[in-house]
Amino acid sequence: MQDGIDVSTRRLEIKLQRELGPDILAALADPLVVEIMLNPDGQIWVEKMGQGMATVGTMTATAAECLMGTIADGLKTVVTREKPILEGELPGDPEKFKGAGSRFEGLLPPLVARPSFTLRKKASAIFSLQKYVDDGVMTEQQRLQIIEAVKTRQNILVVGGTSSGKTTFLNAVIACIVDVTPEHRLVIIEDTAEIQCSAKNTTPLRTSENCDMQRLLRATMRLRPDRILVGEVRGGEALALLKAWNTGHPGGFATVHANSALAGLIRMEQLVAEGSTSPMETLIAEAVNMVVFIEKDSTCRAGRRVKQMIRITGYDAPTKQYRFTEL
Repeated sequence: MQDGIDVSTRRLEIKLQRELGPDILAALADPLVVEIMLNPDGQIWVEKMGQGMATVGTMTATAAECLMGTIADGLKTVVTREKPILEGELPGDPEKFKGAGSRFEGLLPPLVARPSFTLRKKASAIFSLQKYVDDGVMTEQQRLQIIEAVKTRQNILVVGGTSSGKTTFLNAVIACIVDVTPEHRLVIIEDTAEIQCSAKNTTPLRTSENCDMQRLLRATMRLRPDRILVGEVRGGEALALLKAWNTGHPGGFATVHANSALAGLIRMEQLVAEGSTSPMETLIAEAVNMVVFIEKDSTCRAGRRVKQMIRITGYDAPTKQYRFTEL
């Protein structure tokens, strides 16, 4: 049976490689490429770390639709004009097929004029915090503060815009956790597998159509975690995460989309409001100990920089402002 599965997977990989075409395959093999996009006009764009976006080729609407059908088949689902959104990971064996495991988001008409998709490549390497210092992404003082936060089990929120490197930075922090507290059991919750963890005692959890992140967070409480890590907080699960961090599971990490450290806290307020009608600013201030804001920066050779780090010290209700210190 196993041989049959391997043969079936290999056939799927060969079909995918043929349908992806040389331009996308080259981009998948390029370690500097972080994202590949097909627009409805048929233009293929890639984003390279520290270099911005550029076109690399074209793909016909027919070829794109065939590719999406093959990916859907590999994911055991369908994509049609009645079900025009395809989400998942590029199927295949990462050891044999460059790009397997990359996050895929595809759209068909009538949502778009012609088929379009985005491929977010899975990180191929884990950078250390020291590497970030060497590349000018962060300072030595910031590195030491992160290490101290890991040692003292502070909860850290990593904030940034789209493709700013939040998950890659989180991978570096997890590597620090493994060095500092190798005995800790980590539970990692994600929509798609992007976080890389070398901890020996770890349980990765993935959301599905029938089980969202909030449900997984409730299940996590019974998995005996030392630290709870969330790839990206994007909904009402924010409240469950804050409660978990604040009631016996410190030392967690999560990412959220926002354009500054303080905006990250405001974003958490908005997400918490999806699950509660009561204001939760005090809970946020108690549960989130540190916020790290990372942004794209073309002046840095790595293409990103840790712009701001703050330590949250409380919430002042009369002024409706968070109390914090710059790090």
